[in-house]
Amino acid sequence: MNSVRGLLAASVIAIQNSCFIYPACRKCFSRLILDSGRFNCLKCGCTGEAKDASYRYRLSLKIADTNDLFDITVFGSCLDPFFGVTAENLQRCIQDFNQLSGEANADASPGLLVQAVETCFIGKRFIFGV
Repeated sequence: MNSVRGLLAASVIAIQNSCFIYPACRKCFSRLILDSGRFNCLKCGCTGEAKDASYRYRLSLKIADTNDLFDITVFGSCLDPFFGVTAENLQRCIQDFNQLSGEANADASPGLLVQAVETCFIGKRFIFGV
């Protein structure tokens, strides 16, 4: 992997995925496998109760600068100011909303949330650290 870092000014042209939050290992931040009320990290072996799983933001974007298109993913708490809450709190809100609305998939992002994220990001210019 190239260790050169830089800044890229680009505009968001699309949200690639409507799943903005994922259950994350507290040790290595890898995606957790949730199964039968338990979680398991395949990367570092961390396990525990699913109710104790931590959540992180993961926003996959298609961006464009003046010459190129890029697919990038923005992770973690740098997204807290855009969502107005931590990923943990947003996950609780999504679960509560889905429970009240009868949504079968407890982790599905409500359509209004997806629409709000698209409105907030698409067409806006940001500086990305890559």
